[in-house]
Amino acid sequence: MSANLKYLSLGILVFQTTSLVLTMRYSRTLKEDGPRYLSSTAVVIAELLKIIACILLVYKDSKCSLRTLNRVLHDEILNKPMETLKLAIPSGIYTLQNNLLYVALSNLDAATYQVTYQLKILTTALFSVSMLSKKLGLYQWLSLVILMAGVTFVQWPSDSQIDSKELSAGSQFVGLMAVLIACFSSGFAGVYFEKILKETKQSVWIRNIQLGSFGSIFGLMGVYIYDGELVSKNGFFQGYNKLTWIVVVLQALGGLVIAAVIKYADNILKGFATSLSIILSTLISYFWLQDFVPTR
Repeated sequence: MSANLKYLSLGILVFQTTSLVLTMRYSRTLKEDGPRYLSSTAVVIAELLKIIACILLVYKDSKCSLRTLNRVLHDEILNKPMETLKLAIPSGIYTLQNNLLYVALSNLDAATYQVTYQLKILTTALFSVSMLSKKLGLYQWLSLVILMAGVTFVQWPSDSQIDSKELSAGSQFVGLMAVLIACFSSGFAGVYFEKILKETKQSVWIRNIQLGSFGSIFGLMGVYIYDGELVSKNGFFQGYNKLTWIVVVLQALGGLVIAAVIKYADNILKGFATSLSIILSTLISYFWLQDFVPTR
């Protein structure tokens, strides 16, 4: 049963990662009549869906008792304000990161984005060494150097890119900067969150409810500051269609699937799932989206 759950969770992660990148890229470059959906509102809706899903999971763990659920939420969140406030920092960073990924995929093809975003492995390793006092072996440092080389090759301009200044909608430089900032924010927030999880005994679902609550607040602040005028003019759900809702649901699923993978599998198998996702994204980007032509 545990082996089945392990491979099921890995399969879902490959599907979720690949489909999220491709649908987000497609939704941000699709030319339609009327206003395009606002990425800031999509981030907020994804956080709210994640909270609902985690509450349902805590309800299931509470043997489907509303009284027990209410007591758990009250004891673990409201009665521990300092523990809850600790999640404000990674939550704010994750909210920034989620917004940056929309910017990145508006300006980079799916394959380039997927490979470049793997720099978060390097930033996570560096923050783990500095914040958690982890020690990396020779082969681990060597693998990080190879990773850097891979990302450099992906960003290396080809002849076709030199001839054509704009291969896809938007600026590649803006997309690259968005991914790099997302990599650093992901590395720091991930290690900070790991540190909190190891220091306390609260469940992953409770922690995700706390993250999502702060994420929703920060996300709504972002909507008000950056897209307040557009929301007042065209509404919160402007430009939303079936594809937008698929992107939002897939993004909400992301954190829950990764939690399940870490619970039933491990981080090494999670890495293999990410690698499979990169290969699938590259093939679909080339054959279906036709916005990426691989060079040597």
